[in-house]
Amino acid sequence: MVVVDDTSGAKHAMMWALTHVANKGDFLTLLHVLPHAGGGGGETPSLANSLGTLCKACRPEVEVEALVIQGPKLATVLSQVKKLEASVLVLSQSKPSHLCWLSCFLRSSSEEFVEQCINQAECLTLAVRKQSKGVGGYLISTRWQKNFWLLA
Repeated sequence: MVVVDDTSGAKHAMMWALTHVANKGDFLTLLHVLPHAGGGGGETPSLANSLGTLCKACRPEVEVEALVIQGPKLATVLSQVKKLEASVLVLSQSKPSHLCWLSCFLRSSSEEFVEQCINQAECLTLAVRKQSKGVGGYLISTRWQKNFWLLA
């Protein structure tokens, strides 16, 4: 399962999962969670569907399902992991704040969400961030290892 949205980081995480985690015959769920009030409207299901189409074009041997659910993000992700019996959850990991001293005290809601998923999901959870241009590879965080550099 990959949590997707309209950010480039989510697209990178989805493609990483498709190329590094999914195997022939696997089932990949793209989960897009909408907030309760005034979500993205009509463009959101088309976002999930277009990402699903991209996955199918890249890896036709992997079964892809796009799922759009409205609700609180953390609770929805955790319940879908359990309901669908996901074996791996992949999230996009945002770049840490440049103000290191400040980020020690104030973490973004995105960072907090990723950390809570890593610690609470009932499956292996991987947070993925593509390294900056020129460096290559990915930074991967799990429950046991933070910001592990994977050059692949």
